[in-house]
Amino acid sequence: MQILVCIKQVPGTSKIDVDPVTGVLKRDGVDSKMNPYDLFAIETALRLKEQKGGTIKVISMGPPQAKEVIKEAFMMGVDEGVLVSDRKFAGADVLATSYAISQGVRQLGNLDLILCGKQTTDGDTAQVGPEMAEYLGIPHIANVLRIIEVKESSILVEMDMANTIEMAEIKFPCLLTVEKDIFQPRLPSYKKKLSTKDREIKTITFNDLEDKNEKRYGLSGSPTQVERIFPPSVNTDRETWTGTGAELSSQIADKLKQLKFI
Repeated sequence: MQILVCIKQVPGTSKIDVDPVTGVLKRDGVDSKMNPYDLFAIETALRLKEQKGGTIKVISMGPPQAKEVIKEAFMMGVDEGVLVSDRKFAGADVLATSYAISQGVRQLGNLDLILCGKQTTDGDTAQVGPEMAEYLGIPHIANVLRIIEVKESSILVEMDMANTIEMAEIKFPCLLTVEKDIFQPRLPSYKKKLSTKDREIKTITFNDLEDKNEKRYGLSGSPTQVERIFPPSVNTDRETWTGTGAELSSQIADKLKQLKFI
């Protein structure tokens, strides 16, 4: 199987500054890590390769520093890595991001399966995977909880829906977004770190893409923009009450009324 996993480098902390003009996160100089949900997608790909053989590639979009998460993927057992990176892609919303990545995917040849984590911890939209599939013109299934069977030309999966668990069969090539309970991700290997430290990571820039219409990328290609984003306020105030059960119950009721919760 030819498998592609989409991964992303996300901030490793919740203390992030926001550009007051563009409304996007300032990622420069911020500690970063691989999006935790993507680890489950990588593990799913590795299990499928162990079962069916083939090659696993990862693709990420971001600044040059995002190569670090691709190197981490190598340490887990991934074969190849590609970074989609260009200043023209900066400030993209989910639609422009999906389009840019899908254009990068088109440079990678024929693929059987594309895997994505359910969502990212910095955006939480869960939209990029399905939107990529639409741009690529392939079928897709979200919220995949279990791989039931891999057939010659299709894959049978179990989906975790809001109120039900459903089964569906989808033909290759296709895209799946996986839940965090699908598999337990393995730890990176130090031996693989040493053996892959010089492995090439291909970079795809704007000039490499088929569609060079700048209005489809970055801020220019983003029909949605964040109007306002801000860190949550931190409230460390606390009160300690003592008394009998009846006294404490009365105090709690009075406090809830004061806060207008009841």
